[in-house]
Amino acid sequence: MDEKNTPLQGTGAEQNAEAAAGPAPENTAKTAERFRQELLITGYSPRTMETYTMYVKEFLAFAKKKPEACSRQDVVSFLAHKKENGNASNATLSLVLASLRFFFKEFLKMGIVEEIKRPKKAKYLPTTLTVPEVISLIKAIKKKRNRLIVELLYSSGVRVSECVKMKVINIDTKERIARVKGGKGNKDRVIILSKEWCKKTQKYLGGKKVPSEFVFSKKTTADPLSVDTVQRIVRKAAKEAGIQKKVTPHSLRHSFATHLLEGGENIRKIQELLGHSNLSTTQIYTAVSTEQLKKVESPLDKIKIR
Repeated sequence: MDEKNTPLQGTGAEQNAEAAAGPAPENTAKTAERFRQELLITGYSPRTMETYTMYVKEFLAFAKKKPEACSRQDVVSFLAHKKENGNASNATLSLVLASLRFFFKEFLKMGIVEEIKRPKKAKYLPTTLTVPEVISLIKAIKKKRNRLIVELLYSSGVRVSECVKMKVINIDTKERIARVKGGKGNKDRVIILSKEWCKKTQKYLGGKKVPSEFVFSKKTTADPLSVDTVQRIVRKAAKEAGIQKKVTPHSLRHSFATHLLEGGENIRKIQELLGHSNLSTTQIYTAVSTEQLKKVESPLDKIKIR
C-alpha cells in the first residue's frame, strides 16, 4: 500500500464511535476508584461511598459509553430501566440520581443531570410502639448487654449505627448525656441518657471480661457489634414479646420522638436530640402522635341532635 494513502487516523465518524465506546473494565475500575477518593475527601461515610460507587458502576455498564460521552438521556434511560426492570422504589431512584448527580456535576464538572427532577418519595408513617409494647419488648430480653442496647435505642433516640459506634469515652453517666461523634451527615450532637440506664451501664462496663473502647462489644474481642446483630436482637425480642408490628431499631427511635411529643416536649428540642437538619423531618411525628389526636373532640359530640 502506498505510504501516503495509508490511513494514519480514523475518520471523524470512527473517532466519534471510539469516543462513545464503553470504557474497558480496567478503566471503569480506575474511574470508580478516583470517584471513591473524591467522595472520601468530601466527607461521605463509608456506606454512602460504597453505595454511590456501586450505582456509578451500574450506570457505566448500562450506558456502554465513556463518562464524558454520556448525555441526559442516558441517565433518564438508566433510571427508567431501574424502575421498570428492577422494580426500584422512588426512594432508591432518588439515591441513584444523587449518586449520578455527584458523579457528573462535582466529579466530572458536567451539567447533564441538573434538570432531572428527583422522584417523589412515598410518604409512610413510621412504625411506633406504645409504652406497654416498649415494656414488653425490653422484658423479653434476658441478656444484660442486649437489654441495655434496646434501652439506649429507646431512651435516647440514637440511630442503630450510632449505637454500635458509641464509645465509653463519649458517655457521661454523671451528667446523663453522651456525645454522638460523626452521626448522619458527619455531624456531632448531644443526646440524653436515662438515669436508670446509666446506673446499669456503669455496672455492666465494670464487669466486662474483655475491655473495649466501645460501650457494646463482642464477648471475646474488643470489636464493636455490627448493625445486623442489633437488628436481630430487636427482631427476636419483638417476636418473643408477641408484638405483631414489624419492629426495627429505627422503630425505637420513632417511639422515642413520638412519646416525647405526646408528653408535651418542645418539637425543637426533639429535633436537636434526633439530629435532624430540618424541622420538617421531625414534624412527621406530629402525624403519628395518636394520643394527641385522641384528645381532639369530634364536632358531632359538641352538638345536640333531638
